[in-house]
Amino acid sequence: MASAEQPTVLVVEDEPAQREVVGYNLSAEGFRVVLAENGEEALVMVDEETPDIIVLDWMLPSVSGIEVCRRLKTRPDTRGIPIIMLSARSEEVDRIRGLETGADDYVVKPYSVLELMARVRAQLRRVRPAAAGQQLVFDDILLDAESHRVFRDEQPLKLGPTEFRLLATFMEKPGRVWSREQLLDRVWGRDIYVDTRTVDVHIGRLRKALCQHGGSDPVRTVRGAGYSLG
Repeated sequence: MASAEQPTVLVVEDEPAQREVVGYNLSAEGFRVVLAENGEEALVMVDEETPDIIVLDWMLPSVSGIEVCRRLKTRPDTRGIPIIMLSARSEEVDRIRGLETGADDYVVKPYSVLELMARVRAQLRRVRPAAAGQQLVFDDILLDAESHRVFRDEQPLKLGPTEFRLLATFMEKPGRVWSREQLLDRVWGRDIYVDTRTVDVHIGRLRKALCQHGGSDPVRTVRGAGYSLG
C-alpha cells in the first residue's frame, strides 16, 4: 500500500537493464516505483497511477520521451508533475530543447545512480515537502514531518496517523480543493479499498484535533468538490 510518506515515481525506460537498476535503487530509497517501457504505456500509467515524479528516457519507441513530456506539460492535470529527462544527448542544444519542452531536470547518460537519486529527492522536496521530511507552515499551524508533530499557536496537537497524513496533504498545497477520491489515493493509497465516507469521518477528526485548543476551523468544505485548507 502506498502512503503519504511513500511518493510514487514513474520510470519510463525502454532498456530493461537500465529500467531495473533505476527502479531497484528508487525502491531502496523508499519510493513506490511503477515502470513503463515506452511512451504510450507511460501516458496510460500517468492517468492510472498519478505519479509524484517521472524519470523519463528521451529515446523511446513509438512516442518519444520529448513528446511524452510535451503532452504532459500541456495538460492542466499533469503539468505540475516534475519530469527528469534522461538522455544520451549531451549537446547543449538538446539539453535546452528538453528543458524548453517542460522537463524540470535533464540528466545525461551515462549518469551516476547516486546523482539521479539526489535529483529525484530535490524535485520531491519541491512538490512533496512533507514526504521529504520538511516543516510546513500555514497560518498558525506548524507541521514537522520528520518528528511527526503538529503545533497550533505553538501548542502541541494530538493527531492520529491518518489525520496527520491528511493535514500534510492539505498543507503542501493550501487552497487546493481535493476530492474524496484524490484524498483516498494520496492518504490511504491506491492498493486498498476504503469507502469515500471514511474520508468525511477523518476530516471530522482532523477538524476536532485542529481546534482542540480553540481557534477557527481552517478546513473548508467545497460543496460537490471536496475539501480545502484555507
